[in-house]
Amino acid sequence: MKLFASFFLLSVPFLAHATSPTIAGTWRGTATVHGQQVPLTLSIAGSGNNLKAALINGPEQSQASSVTLEGNHLVVAFNYFARKFDATLIDGTLSGTFGTVAANYPVTAKQAAKPVAAKPAPNAPDIHGEWEIATKSSKGEAAWQLRVSGDSKSEIHAVIQRIDGDTGSLFGTWDGQTYAVSHLSAAGPALYSLTPQPDGTLLVSNLLRADIKPKPEQQNLVARRPAEARKQNLPAPTDSAQQTSVKDPSVPFAFSFPDVSGKIVSNTDPQFDGKVVIVAIGGSWCPNCHDEAPFLVNLYEQFHSRGLEIVSLSFEEEEHLKDPERIHAFITRYGIPYNVLLAGQTDQLNEKLPQAVNLNCWPTTFFLGRDGLVKEVHAGFAGPANPPAHEALKQEVTDLIEHLLAEPVPVRTASATQ
Repeated sequence: MKLFASFFLLSVPFLAHATSPTIAGTWRGTATVHGQQVPLTLSIAGSGNNLKAALINGPEQSQASSVTLEGNHLVVAFNYFARKFDATLIDGTLSGTFGTVAANYPVTAKQAAKPVAAKPAPNAPDIHGEWEIATKSSKGEAAWQLRVSGDSKSEIHAVIQRIDGDTGSLFGTWDGQTYAVSHLSAAGPALYSLTPQPDGTLLVSNLLRADIKPKPEQQNLVARRPAEARKQNLPAPTDSAQQTSVKDPSVPFAFSFPDVSGKIVSNTDPQFDGKVVIVAIGGSWCPNCHDEAPFLVNLYEQFHSRGLEIVSLSFEEEEHLKDPERIHAFITRYGIPYNVLLAGQTDQLNEKLPQAVNLNCWPTTFFLGRDGLVKEVHAGFAGPANPPAHEALKQEVTDLIEHLLAEPVPVRTASATQ
């Protein structure tokens, strides 16, 4: 009897371990967004209270803020976008939702060691390189840039660059008729089709907008090679430095808003006197603002000691101004050392910044000289998903900051600080 009792006691932890869900590993499945299936890959590592997770898109990862597993209920939170993966594990399948409180999509995923290999497509058309997508954007654009890269004709990496920023990396394959390219990241889902046409153009469609009527500006657009677009006298993509300006460049750029602790920070404060100032307009909801943040942090660390200040004017939805958890997560994620001010709600952009002309892009960045005047304005941000444009923009901005820092401190400012 004692032997049986000992065996039973030894078996209890083994049975508990055997029946607990195995969650660590790579999970692949789909999110259903507006009737379309968007591929998802979720990587989970660790065990117990030390779980970590990330959404995987090609070589890119969106790291989770937290992961909890209670019984068979899994919650993977991405606080810096106020999104979460909330699912239950039953019979080897994770089923649940992904998204925000306002936009939640059904998801299912199964554990898989490797991605499904793409079928060989020797006859896949080669669409690598640069294209221009003709459009009539609500922001005044007549063209977007499309860049396609990748190591093979059948598996591609695409990105669309608009005036307010890029779509993020889109990965996909040739299915015999079209390239379906997508991502599902902490920023949300995206799904496009790129369909070669007999005349050498591409038909570009945002499949997640296909069921919205009337059809929006991102549906069934035509992409051409830049040389062909010039032959047809079609306008090129808008220069990011030409989108937004100020009404009177001889008047200092003014701002006065509370920071996350409630303290009012204004352009007239002593900390900005005689300094070069970057005023970055954005919001924690904005994917391109997330792309911009690490670059701004790098600029601050590189040039602050030489006289650079940075101020982020954050425009948020009403609920996130009342409960700024996402904003705090945004600041924490990127280790932002400069002022982040709560400027207002997203629909108050032009009301709160009346000096600006044609201010309609997230982000938009104003570059102020030591005299407090606006020297340049850049709309949008080319992120890491568009490497050539991203590197060119970083170099351009770095050169601009170097130039502005080299200018002398105005005499009135120098005397006022003595």
